[in-house]
Amino acid sequence: MRTQHLQRAQVEVSQLTLGTWALSGRNNFGPVDRQEAIQAIRTAIELGVNHIDTAPVYGNGYSEQLIAEALEGGYRDKVLISTKFGLSPHALQKMTHDASFKTVIREVESSLMNLKTDVIDFYFIHWPDLHTPIAETMSALNLLKSLGKIRFLGVSNFTQEQIEEAEKYARIDVMQLQYSMVHQKHKALIEWGSQRGIDTFTYGSLGAGILSGKFRTLPPLKLGDTRITFYDYFKEPKFSKIQNVLQVMDEIAACHQASVSQVAINWCTQSPGVSTALIGMSKPAHVRQNCDAFAWQLSDDEMTRLDAAMEREKIAD
Repeated sequence: MRTQHLQRAQVEVSQLTLGTWALSGRNNFGPVDRQEAIQAIRTAIELGVNHIDTAPVYGNGYSEQLIAEALEGGYRDKVLISTKFGLSPHALQKMTHDASFKTVIREVESSLMNLKTDVIDFYFIHWPDLHTPIAETMSALNLLKSLGKIRFLGVSNFTQEQIEEAEKYARIDVMQLQYSMVHQKHKALIEWGSQRGIDTFTYGSLGAGILSGKFRTLPPLKLGDTRITFYDYFKEPKFSKIQNVLQVMDEIAACHQASVSQVAINWCTQSPGVSTALIGMSKPAHVRQNCDAFAWQLSDDEMTRLDAAMEREKIAD
């Protein structure tokens, strides 16, 4: 497993992070077997993954609680945990943003309890709250850091301007952004952050699974599935365009006797400014396959070839 030394946090993080949005089950990415998911988490740690990402909104605390169970028996000491605050489901099936002082204090205690830990390593503002002054949010985070409840501060889905405003009140150590071969909108922001000393954790790194190569025809997704409500890769015309890119990925994967998903993981983690890529993995077999991506790397020519394929299809927005 390759690792990255974070500039501000000054810790080593595996370049593969276990993302747990999908582990919440329900309408997110389909049903998940709890015991198999726990074994997947432990397998990832045994193979060198030392970072797990979650959030209370992933199954209303279910994902955090599942992680806590998986980390029993000494596994907690081997990993860094990221969780978030400020995003919660609304009765009308909408998400509400609340990063007020009282919410930060309340949510951190809930996450600590769910995770059965004394400290959260990376604590992220899940989405910008446009109704709460960022000074108020950061004052709460500064307090939690002084109390030893959190170690490092992170922002997720923030713009450069929002990060600069937040940094007037506290140091931002890391940021989390959607980034993959099929979603490069934040490329410049990632490189800006790296130059400033803010490391990036990418999510959606396999394009909600479409870059795994598993889906060659449009699957019948249920209403509410995150792959059609949050992401847009399983909709036309983008789906068909991505299939053309997958053909190039197939050829490169064959040259390395590797999987298509390993090509996508290497492309993401070899991109400038990316420290670690969040990948959802609910089965031990998937964990092993994705960890095997770090046994090899894409050449400069292969990176260029993939970039050219995406440019032809005009999908890397």
